[in-house]
Amino acid sequence: MAVENDQHYEELLILKTIAETLNESDSMKEMLQSTLEKLLELTQLEAGWIFLAEDEPEYEHIADHNLPPALARDNKAPMRESVCYCLGLYWSGQLSQAVNIIECERLHNAVKYAEGDTHNLTHHATVPITVRGERLGVLNVGSPGKEHFNEEELALLESIALQIGTAVERTRLYEQKEKQAVDHMSRYIVDYYTSANEVTRYIWKVTDWDKLLTSIVEQIGVHFGWPESAVILKQENGLRLRSSYHRGSPHLMDKPLSLEDEEMVKALLTRSAEEQCICFNEGNDPILSFMKQSPYSAGLPLKVRDIHEEYYRIGMLFIGRDNEDFNSVELDILEVLADHISLVMEKIRLYEEWQGLLLAEERNRLARDLHDSVNQKLFSLSLMSRGLKEMLAKENNSQTWEAAEDIGTLAQNALTEMRTLIWQLRPYGEARGLLRTVTEYAEQLDIRLTMQMKETPSLPKTIEKVFCQIGQEALNNISKHADTNRAWLRIEKKEKEIKMIIMDRGRGFVPEKVNPFNSLGMASMKERASELNGRVDIRSEAGSGTIITVVIPYESGGTYEN
Repeated sequence: MAVENDQHYEELLILKTIAETLNESDSMKEMLQSTLEKLLELTQLEAGWIFLAEDEPEYEHIADHNLPPALARDNKAPMRESVCYCLGLYWSGQLSQAVNIIECERLHNAVKYAEGDTHNLTHHATVPITVRGERLGVLNVGSPGKEHFNEEELALLESIALQIGTAVERTRLYEQKEKQAVDHMSRYIVDYYTSANEVTRYIWKVTDWDKLLTSIVEQIGVHFGWPESAVILKQENGLRLRSSYHRGSPHLMDKPLSLEDEEMVKALLTRSAEEQCICFNEGNDPILSFMKQSPYSAGLPLKVRDIHEEYYRIGMLFIGRDNEDFNSVELDILEVLADHISLVMEKIRLYEEWQGLLLAEERNRLARDLHDSVNQKLFSLSLMSRGLKEMLAKENNSQTWEAAEDIGTLAQNALTEMRTLIWQLRPYGEARGLLRTVTEYAEQLDIRLTMQMKETPSLPKTIEKVFCQIGQEALNNISKHADTNRAWLRIEKKEKEIKMIIMDRGRGFVPEKVNPFNSLGMASMKERASELNGRVDIRSEAGSGTIITVVIPYESGGTYEN
């Protein structure tokens, strides 16, 4: 009983000391920093940090103590640049009480990518900071080698988190009163941050790439009243103007920049490595033709992470207005907007990659199922037909023997088509490349394919993939209908378009009698080309073979890259 009383007294003393520490400052950052240090001292824990969080993905790393080098590197960048498991639980509403115990995702990644010493800190307790049911943030504490907190420890941490929540609310109210006491400039600043909040909330809900591009410029124009904005992105065929806003009208586009504009934007991108936000006007800086009606403009880099978790610039956001240069408050707002836009772009890119992986996985599963079930049954049917023919040959029953022969032929043809289908279901492999993929497919069909160029021209990945799919379908049609095992393929690059030609010298057909676009294969070719604003032209004559020409505008296939 005495032990329980001593423990209870110790917990009350800790809570009293924390409450006194929380009241020592009206500065949010100072208050939370000193409180965290006192908490770790009283509980004999070694490290901790505090996040104040808004709606996903907005959070602030506001306090920390004794961070291991892996988290303290680059001015504590790992604490600001990624979202961890505990914040994910917080935003999903699953973090309602102290959790025992969360394995730290930031530390796990630091070990995985050899980003520094973690001081053997692997786990931490996570406690939601709340006040009257409102969630404000997250408190994390831990020690090297400690992987468990008992119920008494968690209960104490929850009580401390409630104290912190009350102090945070008090400090915010104090700061609001301070803001109300200042002049009109404060209201001006608040209005700007409110507008920025509206823009970021809207774009974070967007999941479609084209909708995002128009939403960016439209939302900026609507909420800030700035008359012009534009998004420029790097693509495999150069810098492109992807969306613009002009005095109330947003536009989605995919236009190449003029040579003069492209050189200017490249120079601005180079400058952006040192300057996050670049202001320029017609008095002392370049004039961009797509912003020519705005004498005062600002450009900000848009950045995403590559597979090595390093940031690189994929383009720029431009804002323009009529009357004056952007001031420091507006530049801060623009930097926040550019960061959010970059994150949303990365989110959509990762989502599309995830969707592609799901599709590839499903195609692989279907191919395996077809191979393991239908393919094997067709093979068995072919063997049974062969055995039946041998039995009937001894009985000299010609009609039944011929029927068995037909069954065997159909089974063998179906088996061949099934193997071709299974091969087609394999996801297009960029590592293999267009020529190798199409050549391997021709070999599967027993077609001798001649390439009328030494190597594949450099193509945007989207166009290369579509050419591969259409090429496979064309070879499949040759195998089925052309009555030949020879085919030729050529790819030509011109200034504004890319052309693929597939030709055979088989029996051909009369277009008036056999409409190829009524067939599934031909319709599929046309549909795939139209997705990139392209077209398919088919020329054929009976006895003279068939020529399939696929033409895709070069500007339709770009994707941004470093």
